[in-house]
Formats: sequence, structure tokens, C-alpha cells
Amino acid sequence: MSYLSQSAIDEIGFLSIGKNVKISSKASIYGPDRISIGSNVRIDDYCIISASNREFRIGSFVHIAAYSLIVGNERVEMMDFSGLSSRVSVYSSSDDYSGTWMTNPTVPDEFTGVKHAPVTIGKHVIVGAGSIILPGSSLEEGVAVGALSLIKGRCKEFGVYFGSPAKRISERKKDILRLESEFLASVMDSKGKIA
Repeated sequence: MSYLSQSAIDEIGFLSIGKNVKISSKASIYGPDRISIGSNVRIDDYCIISASNREFRIGSFVHIAAYSLIVGNERVEMMDFSGLSSRVSVYSSSDDYSGTWMTNPTVPDEFTGVKHAPVTIGKHVIVGAGSIILPGSSLEEGVAVGALSLIKGRCKEFGVYFGSPAKRISERKKDILRLESEFLASVMDSKGKIA
């Protein structure tokens, strides 16, 4: 995988960008002036991130795997230590499928019933390959989503969710919180900043 140079990343024009950010040269970024990216982030090949009207915020220590999509007209936030496996799709906008309205972006807004709602992917959330996250979804801290799941609505903290639509099937261990503390202590300098 070939990553963009720091100067190429700077030229994209992100709202803000941290340190040690790796973005594949094959990723597509739209609306970069509305996208904030923390430090120690990796965005792999063929990802599409498209922030139309609202800010997208990607925290630190985040991984977005190959072929993933984050798109929509409403806010999307991925908090620290979260990750999307390959081919995950995150939507903060969706057409109305009822037949009441026309669909697709080539039709003027007054003829479509597009719904917009923010999406939050909490700290330590991991989303399995091929999963879909719909507008208005909130995945609270520590949620794990099994592959090929459909998320619509709220996933409560430290739950394991699976299915279409996804249901809570078990609890997730909280050992990751202790490991986070140990990890951060190991990478902090004397001023309390990540070295």
C-alpha cells in the first residue's frame, strides 16, 4: 500500500490534521475542509470519505480498512481507538425507499425525501467487515459489531451486536480500558503528550 506524503496530505486541505496520519494514495476524500483527523490514523486503499455539509471528525488511533465508505450530509464522528473493517459503509443520509419520493442525487431536493441524521462511533468500537451503519445510529463506547451486520439506532456500551438488523448477543470485556491506560502511559512524554 502506498501512502500519501505529508506534503500531499497537507495540500488536501483538511479542517485539521494530527501527526502520523497515513492515507492511501488510492483513497478518495471529498469535502476535506469539513473533515478533522486526529493523530495515528490509517485510511487504507479505496476508502471514500465524503463530508457534504457537516463536519466529520475522526479521532486518534483510528483505522479505516480498505473499501470502506463514510458519506452523508450530517455529522459523522469516529472516536479514539475505533475502527472499521473492510467494506464497512457508514451513512448519515439515506433516500426514502417507500416510493413516496423520488430517489438519487441527480433529482432536485424538493422531489426527494432524503433523511439526514448524525452517526456516532464511540471509543473502542470495532465494526466487522461488510457491515452497514444507517443514519441516526449511535454505537456507544466499546461496542463490537459482527461482520455483515446492519446497524440502525443505538448500540449500548460494551455490547456485541450481530445480524440484520443487529441485535445485542453478548457482553464485551472491558479489559481494553486498562490496556488503553497502559498504552497511553507508555507513549507519553514528560509533558503528558504523545511522543
